[in-house]
Amino acid sequence: MSTHLPTADLRDPDSAARTARLRDALRAAGFTADGLLELLGAPAYAALARSETVPALRATRGTDAPATLVRLFLLQRPVPYDRAAAALPVEDCLADGWLVRDGDEVRASVDVRPYGGPDGQDWWIVSDLGCAVGGAGGIRAAEEAAGVDRAQLVLGVGGASTTLAGITVRTPVAKALDLGTGSGIQALHASAYATQVTATDLNPRALRIARLTLALSGAPEADLREGSLFEPVGEETYDLIVSNPPFVISPGARLTYRDGGMGGDDLCRTLVQQAAAHLNDGGYCQLLANWQHVEGEDWRDRLRSWVPRGCDAWIVQREVQDVTQYAELWLRDAGDHHTSPEEYAARYDAWLEEFEARKTKAVGFGWITLRKSGAEALSITVEEWPHPVEQPLGAAVVDHFARQDYLRETDDAALLAAHFRLAPEVVQEQVGLPGAEDPEHVVLRQNRGMRRATKVDTVGAGFAGVCDGSLPAGRILDAIAQLMGEDPVLLRDRTPEAIRMLVEQGFLEPVGQG
Repeated sequence: MSTHLPTADLRDPDSAARTARLRDALRAAGFTADGLLELLGAPAYAALARSETVPALRATRGTDAPATLVRLFLLQRPVPYDRAAAALPVEDCLADGWLVRDGDEVRASVDVRPYGGPDGQDWWIVSDLGCAVGGAGGIRAAEEAAGVDRAQLVLGVGGASTTLAGITVRTPVAKALDLGTGSGIQALHASAYATQVTATDLNPRALRIARLTLALSGAPEADLREGSLFEPVGEETYDLIVSNPPFVISPGARLTYRDGGMGGDDLCRTLVQQAAAHLNDGGYCQLLANWQHVEGEDWRDRLRSWVPRGCDAWIVQREVQDVTQYAELWLRDAGDHHTSPEEYAARYDAWLEEFEARKTKAVGFGWITLRKSGAEALSITVEEWPHPVEQPLGAAVVDHFARQDYLRETDDAALLAAHFRLAPEVVQEQVGLPGAEDPEHVVLRQNRGMRRATKVDTVGAGFAGVCDGSLPAGRILDAIAQLMGEDPVLLRDRTPEAIRMLVEQGFLEPVGQG
C-alpha cells in the first residue's frame, strides 16, 4: 500500500481552498466530536475507544454522509465513489491525497479523528492509518495498513495526549514550543493562544502529519522543525514549552513515537534539565514523563535533582507499575504478544535484564511542570496523587505557583495579619464510629481541580470554616483560643504551619487588602 501522505498546505492558495472545502464538508455532515457520539451512541463510541470496531460498523450501515465519513476515516473501509461524493468534495480529496481511488471505490490515506477544542472548536487530528482511536489491530496492523515501517508510525490522540492538553497553562503567550509534536495536537492547542508556534519532531513523517492536522483544523501554519530535543531551536527561548516525549523506558529504540533511545529515564531528565535555558522569565515547561524507582533511592529526591536552577517545579506522580507490569504493557503496545512464544519471551527477558542492570524496581508516570521564577529560594513540590482530578487543570497549575509565590514572600507575622477565604466547593467530612460523641478525625475535601483531601484538627477545621475574608487570621485564632480555653499566644505560635499547608494545597485563598 502507498506510503504517500496528503499534500494539503495552507501556504498554497489552491490547496488551502480545497482544504477549507473539506473542513466545511466534515462539519456540515456532523463529523465532529459531538456528532460522532450522537451517530454511534455511547456503547459503540466507547467500544471504538477500545479499538473494537464491530459496534461502530453496525452503527454505520446506512448510506448517509456521517456514516460514510466514519467508515472512510475512522474504520478505514473503502466506500463507493458515488457515496463518498455525496458526503464530501471527493475530487478535492483525491487531488490532495486525502483519498485514494481503487476502481469504483475510494479509501482514506490517513486516519482523521474528530476532536473538540477547549472553547468548542471543531478540530480534526490526522494520524497514520490504524493509529487513531478505533484503529483496528494495534501497531502491527497499523504498520501493514499504513505501508510504512512501524518505527516511523505517527499515532493519533491517546490518553497521554489529552492529559497533557488538559494540564497545560492556557494564558496568552507570544511564543510556544511543542517539542516532539507527533500528530500535532499540542501545537493545535497552542495555536489558540500563542502568537507564534514552533513544533519539532525527530520523525519527519510526524512533521508532515502535524501540518495536515493544523491545516484541516483551520489553524495557522506552525514553524515545523526536524530534530531531537532542543537541537532544532538552537538558543531560542519561549514563554511555554509542552512535550509528550517518547518517555518509555525500554531496552533500545524500536519505535520512534515512544522509545527515546537513551538509557533508562535519561531522555526525560535531559529534557527537564535543558528546559530552563529555553524559557523566558515567568515561562512554563510542561511535560509527561516516566521515571525509575531505583533501589536505595527515594524517587522524590531523584526527581528533585532533575530540576534546573532558577525554576520552581511541581511534579505529580499519577501511577506506579512494577517492572513486570510495565514490560507487559509496552510489549502489548508493540504487538509483541502476537509473535511466537519464543520471540515474546526473549523480548520480555530483555526488558527485565535492562531493569535489573539499572536496579530499577518500579516505574512511575506523571506530570512535570517547571516555571522559570528566578527566585533565590525555589519551590519544588514532588508528590504522589493517584486519585481522580477534574480536567482541565491549566488554571489550577497557575494557581499552584501563585500560592507558592505568596507563601515564599509571607512570613508568619504577615500570615497572621492576612485575610483568607475558604476555596469554593470545599466540604467537611467527619469520620468516626456511629454514635460517638466526637469524630476520630475531620477531613476537608475539594470537589474541584486536584480534588484533594486532608485531615485537620479541631482548630484547623474551625479556622477554615470561619474564613470568609472579613477577619485577619490572628483575630480568628484568638476567638478560637477563647472558645477552647487555650492560650492565644501559644495557639498563634503553633498554627501558621497548618495555615500554610491549607493555603499550599488550595483549601484557603489569600484575600487582597487595599
